Amino acid sequence: MKYADRYGNRWEETGLQDRFLEKLYKSVPGRVVVKVLVHPWVSRMGGWILSQKASCWLIPLFLKGHPMDQSGWVKRRFTSYNDFFMRKLKSGQRPVEEDTARIISPCDAKLTVCPITEYGIMKIKHTPYTVKELLKSEKLARAYEGGYGFVYRLTVDDYHRYIYTETGKKSGNYKIPGIFHTVNPIANDLEPIYKENTREFCLIRTTDAGTVLQMEVGALMVGKIENAQEEAFVHRGEEKGRFAFGGSTIVVLYQRGQVQPDQDLLDNSRDGYETKVTQGEAVGDKVEKCRK
Repeated sequence: MKYADRYGNRWEETGLQDRFLEKLYKSVPGRVVVKVLVHPWVSRMGGWILSQKASCWLIPLFLKGHPMDQSGWVKRRFTSYNDFFMRKLKSGQRPVEEDTARIISPCDAKLTVCPITEYGIMKIKHTPYTVKELLKSEKLARAYEGGYGFVYRLTVDDYHRYIYTETGKKSGNYKIPGIFHTVNPIANDLEPIYKENTREFCLIRTTDAGTVLQMEVGALMVGKIENAQEEAFVHRGEEKGRFAFGGSTIVVLYQRGQVQPDQDLLDNSRDGYETKVTQGEAVGDKVEKCRK
């Protein structure tokens, strides 16, 4: 895996999870197992097990492999592993960029920025997708030709609550049922995960960034994408929802001429590096506000 930070550092690392997924997706026996694991009923069953009190024994094992600063957590005693996984941080732990001329990250994640071509093609890592495939709507896809797609990949050690990226009138939640591949790039090379996985999106009509599309993508062992609000007026930095256990992804689409991603993110993405970002961090500029 190739990563970068906002300070110009780049590196490669392969964790235990990466090695496991590589064997799972790139071996014949493993791919037989994958065909079972990706079904929604497996994720629902796994989610039910991890929501039981008996699953608490997994928490210290996870923390041993992923040491964390616990001082910013709202609570430290949990009723299940999923309760721990969806833990909430204290106010102020993820400050939102104050300059509203800047666009922000909705979550802690590894970010790839993808230009959307005139034909609606968005290349995620080495795999080309069309926005039409992603949204299951040709009409809606046309609205984002020539814009940008920001792909935020969350891993199990990330904070799995997420916020609205903009202030504006929010549509209802559009759900696209599917299966549950891992969103790890190892699988992305072999499976068209962003047009097969279960996902849910909304549109946010803003006054200074066009109509922003924010989509949550479920992944292996993620049985729930929890978005509570339907149509509403929402505010930048307001909590939008949370994921249950597992890695997952948030995709944010911007229309042509509305935003300009930060250059380091474009450079890293072009060279195949995911950039580590945190919730509320600035990741680009709004073109409209920059003109004023």
